[in-house]
Amino acid sequence: MKLKFTGFSDPGLIRSNNQDAFYIDPEGRFFIVADGMGGHAGGEEASRIASLEIQKYLLSNWDSSKSSDELLQSALWQANEAILQDQQEHSERADMGTTVVTVVFRPGESPHVAHVGDSRLYRWRSSLLELITEDHTWVARALKMGDINIEEARNHPFRHVLSRCLGRDDLNEVKVQPLDVKSGDRLLLCSDGLTEELADEKIAYYLQENTALEKIALSLIEGAKDNGGHDNITVAIIELED
Repeated sequence: MKLKFTGFSDPGLIRSNNQDAFYIDPEGRFFIVADGMGGHAGGEEASRIASLEIQKYLLSNWDSSKSSDELLQSALWQANEAILQDQQEHSERADMGTTVVTVVFRPGESPHVAHVGDSRLYRWRSSLLELITEDHTWVARALKMGDINIEEARNHPFRHVLSRCLGRDDLNEVKVQPLDVKSGDRLLLCSDGLTEELADEKIAYYLQENTALEKIALSLIEGAKDNGGHDNITVAIIELED
């Protein structure tokens, strides 16, 4: 199956710096979006380390006998350890951390996604948008338990409180799962700077456009900025073709 892909990152309208990081393998083998936190320098450094360490691990072990599940698990754990090491060496970044979502396409296996935090993966198929990942946040858990509804979740004061992120020595799980994909699907990796400003219905509106992926990605970013652009906004889009 052939892949077309693109990605962009924008600081938004409020923040002076961009604490998001993303990477798209030129051969379309893997895609990474990370959203850092922990102050001006800390957030930038955490997302940069995560993206770089995941890249390095995937490239070094791409042709190994490890399954995609094992490969992603190891890559994200290595990124976590690298951030912890940097925290020890630079006390001013001791509270930094990052979310991350990573998708891999390896020959002979279904694609897989790994994620920690609230950076998301969506699948658009046949005019329907589906959230594939589950946010690691207090609000997501409350929503799942039925304690709050979707509208309350969108505006809840605790919506940014993460239950899991890279850069914590108490991280106990990295979520990895296979992806069901077919020709015509579009996959969207994004930071919460997009989803904070655009509801899923609006994201679906942009993804269904029959136009170049670059235009769709930029339209998503501009849409988020039109709604306030309070955070950094990063999107990567993958389209699958026969």
